[in-house]
Amino acid sequence: MIDILFYVFSAIVLISAFVMVVSTNAVNAAMAMIVSFVGTAALFVLLEAYFLAIIQVLVYAGAVMVLFLFIIMLLDGDSTEKNYFKDKMTVASSIVGFSLVVVLVCSAFLGGEHIPDPGLLPVFENPTGEGVGMPFTTSSKSFGYSLFTKYMLPFQLAGFLLLAAMVGVIVVSKKHEEADELKIKD
Repeated sequence: MIDILFYVFSAIVLISAFVMVVSTNAVNAAMAMIVSFVGTAALFVLLEAYFLAIIQVLVYAGAVMVLFLFIIMLLDGDSTEKNYFKDKMTVASSIVGFSLVVVLVCSAFLGGEHIPDPGLLPVFENPTGEGVGMPFTTSSKSFGYSLFTKYMLPFQLAGFLLLAAMVGVIVVSKKHEEADELKIKD
């Protein structure tokens, strides 16, 4: 039964991610992304990582997608006609991305001896050398400790990138407002 659920949720995630990428309407793409996030949370539940599933739904499907939808509405993304495949850089980057996916899939099927075994490692070693400071567990304390010690720099960089994206949206929306005011005065 778990195998069937895995394939169902995996199909949901892949189909919604594909719809998100090829959708020309920004709001529809954001909704497909929400479905993909919820499907990923369901996969976390199948892995018995309940904390990650709840965080996936609360943070990504909740807060981040609300932010994305706010940005889409602020920029009025549906008012401009979009044709993604006329731009040469878009076509080139699509070809490079697709070729990377093909290389990764082929390397996974043809032989994965070079891929290291991801074993569970302790969060940190005790400085005295006596045992382990905190072993890996599925508790929220272990996740929090890992997030704010070992992964503190990526955590701060992700926050900085979100801040830069918000500032960029505000700057772009102000330029649109100034251009609209100039059109009204003329």
